[in-house]
Amino acid sequence: MCLAIPAIVVSVEADDMATVALEGIRKPVSTALLEDVAVGDYVLVHVGFALHKLSVEEAERTLQLMAETGVLAEELAEMAGEAGA
Repeated sequence: MCLAIPAIVVSVEADDMATVALEGIRKPVSTALLEDVAVGDYVLVHVGFALHKLSVEEAERTLQLMAETGVLAEELAEMAGEAGA
């Protein structure tokens, strides 16, 4: 389905890159579209890009709604597949 999904930044790398995590899955993403990304920030991730920073509350609320509708499981499976590719 490939929706944008909230994830937490676990490391910030050189060249506008960061590693984000969600449910034990880690994925590198570009932060070129954002300013001042830091470890602990929640960002909205879509096709390998961090698009927007979110508050913790907004990220948690979005993830809860995605889980309730079954979309979160689909997105996590897709992320896990990409991580293993």
